[in-house]
Amino acid sequence: MSIKRIGISGMGALGILYGHYLTEKLGKDSVYFIMDEPRLRRFNQQHPNCNGKETDFQVLGDPGESPPADLLIFAVKATDLEKSMETAAPHIGEETILLSLLNGISSEEILGERFGKGRVLFCVAQGMDAVKIGHQLTYTKMGHLLVGVPEDESEKGPLLDEVCRLFDEIRLPYERDPDIRRRIWSKFMLNVGVNQTVMVWEGTYGTIQQPGPAREQMKAAMREVIQLCRCEGIPVTEEDLEYYVALVDTLSPDGMPSMRQDGLAGRLSEVEFFAGTVLKLAEKHHLELPVNQELYKRIKAMESRYIK
Repeated sequence: MSIKRIGISGMGALGILYGHYLTEKLGKDSVYFIMDEPRLRRFNQQHPNCNGKETDFQVLGDPGESPPADLLIFAVKATDLEKSMETAAPHIGEETILLSLLNGISSEEILGERFGKGRVLFCVAQGMDAVKIGHQLTYTKMGHLLVGVPEDESEKGPLLDEVCRLFDEIRLPYERDPDIRRRIWSKFMLNVGVNQTVMVWEGTYGTIQQPGPAREQMKAAMREVIQLCRCEGIPVTEEDLEYYVALVDTLSPDGMPSMRQDGLAGRLSEVEFFAGTVLKLAEKHHLELPVNQELYKRIKAMESRYIK
């Protein structure tokens, strides 16, 4: 197959960032966003802006007579995945390749259960410092994608080849990772540390880039994930932690992770997919993980003040 028609579910920071790039490289007719009617009405009232440039996206609600997407990218919050799958379902055919940019460690499994795991590739989005406030997206670093298939799902190699061929053609920054499960857990470790720490300190990346208690709390939360990885048989190490801390240190100090952006906007955060997941796995393995327990408690208390 050849990827000619790309659908995107989600118009948050990553959806706009990659939607803008793909549209500029492939043209508006080849890339479209999928929305339900309420979101479509909001989009029609005001289009998003990307680094000072107004976007020009194709947006579809009802697919009508249009064919399914060749590649469908999920770029929603983990809290919105279930609803997003329902909206996207009419755009997914038997040969549609599915790619998730979501945080956490479960989206590929969830998509596989809903649409069949044979079409789901594994992906990690990292290194970007995109911040979306209202309809305005700004970033100084686009970051890159890591894509792959686990060894026990090698039959999906031809689908991965097609996606990599597309990314090469449009020069989208990416790497093909031979140990993608480890990479997903490593990125999860990063999210658990950075997103939650910046949230409770009500800060920015600069808050955890400088020596002090916030940075130490971030690393302690990440080390608790390493403990879980040992129990789960995933070879994430202190070396991986240092790699990701160094990566965060390259981001704009004025930027902020998605969880902090959710807090500022008064939205439900992904704490259940970060500390919530950590604590469930800790119970499974009979571990005490006090740093994530404290982060979970504090973030839930913060959310209770603005989410009714």
